[in-house]
Amino acid sequence: MAVPGSKISQSQFPNCPPLLIFAAQSLTMASVQELQGIASQVRRDIVRMVHAVQSGHPGGSLGCADYFTALFFHTMKHDTDFSMDGKGEDLFFLSNGHISPVYYSALARSGYFEVKELASFRKINSRLQGHPTTHEHLPGIRIASGSLGQGMSVAIGAALSKKLNNDNHLVFSLHGDGELDEGQNWEAIMFAAHHKVDNLIATVDVNGQQIDGPTKKVMGLDSLREKFEAFHWTVIEMDGNDMDDVVKTFDKAKSLSGQGKPICILMKTEMGKGVDFMEGSHEWHGIAPNDEQLAKALIQLPETLGDY
Repeated sequence: MAVPGSKISQSQFPNCPPLLIFAAQSLTMASVQELQGIASQVRRDIVRMVHAVQSGHPGGSLGCADYFTALFFHTMKHDTDFSMDGKGEDLFFLSNGHISPVYYSALARSGYFEVKELASFRKINSRLQGHPTTHEHLPGIRIASGSLGQGMSVAIGAALSKKLNNDNHLVFSLHGDGELDEGQNWEAIMFAAHHKVDNLIATVDVNGQQIDGPTKKVMGLDSLREKFEAFHWTVIEMDGNDMDDVVKTFDKAKSLSGQGKPICILMKTEMGKGVDFMEGSHEWHGIAPNDEQLAKALIQLPETLGDY
């Protein structure tokens, strides 16, 4: 059955507060505080995964932890009994695939695969590669991603397929602001508006950073709101590191679907959010913390669902 939430249980996490277990099972009733607790655990997963192999992308992953928590534990109607066709449920596509650590954590914590598998991140023969891939058949992953600029096109295709199948569920996607330097995005954005793909909610992570530095210096984006509105999208904005705002904005976006326009959420985040020495710097885009830095990071992130 397609429902928000997960299949985790108290027996899986004996040290987890029962309230958080209940929240993860019945997230239509989850409070913002409960979601914040889950997001803290997701951030712990991120820094531990990247540290273990000294490889990966912690900065953007940490910044998007609240987004993924709200999406998978509150907003989407999704089925952890995974099927590739995705009929009768909401779908999610990650375009900026380098932030795979936060994606894998959200999938595992919501019940797509066992949490202990997070320990295999980026290791030989692991299903959890540096960029998501469908090759190893990891539940929850429908496309390989990481070649920036392609996710918007895929999400639009999935949304159109749902319309053709008379499936009223939604398609969600996430994109980086630096990723919008890729021209394919703007062709897809124009296409979505022309074809009234109004079952798509595409979010842009506006953290102002990309691998080569601040987006303003690499390729100035100016007003993304004005750009998307000029392409005839409905645009709303949110603070992606304020869980209350994230939940409310998702609810608003869903209420605006089906009105003839695709929806764009411009999500302001801080790269490295939750770990003070990583926050706001492009330098942590693709650098792993050392042992001392990991210890400092974990002190700042309360353990709420149990480490793997």
